[in-house]
Amino acid sequence: MRNWHDLTYLRTGTVRQQQAWQAIAETRIMELLQPHTPVLAGTIPLDIDVSGSDLDIICECHDLDHLESKVRANFGGHKDYTEMRLNISDIPTSVISYYAAGFFFEIFAQPVPVIKQNAYRHMDMEARLLTLGGQDAYREIRQLKEQGTKTEPAFARYFQIPGDDPYEALLDLEALSDSELFARFGKTKTS
Repeated sequence: MRNWHDLTYLRTGTVRQQQAWQAIAETRIMELLQPHTPVLAGTIPLDIDVSGSDLDIICECHDLDHLESKVRANFGGHKDYTEMRLNISDIPTSVISYYAAGFFFEIFAQPVPVIKQNAYRHMDMEARLLTLGGQDAYREIRQLKEQGTKTEPAFARYFQIPGDDPYEALLDLEALSDSELFARFGKTKTS
């Protein structure tokens, strides 16, 4: 499985991944966020992005006020800059968005290690499923996303993952080995 903490794969990836690499380098956002173990998550690392997909950066942060102040000082003047504070499953969370270097950036910070955050866990599980599903899965999930389906529901639909909540259903698969995943979903396609 890919080391999501090492962004060098973007340099030689798809055109969009290379553009993301350039935007990240140009803005120096990962350097600014380095004390918070930043990881690029979401659709661009998985190569299932569609037009308008943003750069989702997840962080571990135990002082949200300080993080927001630091990001605001560096990016507060950028187009569409917003900050939002909320509780997700009783976890204080900061979400900061802005537009820079041709991309919308979204910084998502919680006092939780990034590898335990749902965005990371979803991406890791989705990468496993994409490996299993091959090019058909990439193509059909992108097509579902282009039609407006969110990422996790698109995976649930394509792989016919049971359950009412596709976000939780993906996490329920984490404990399965690759061979168990293949036995369940290896030949499944949408009708």
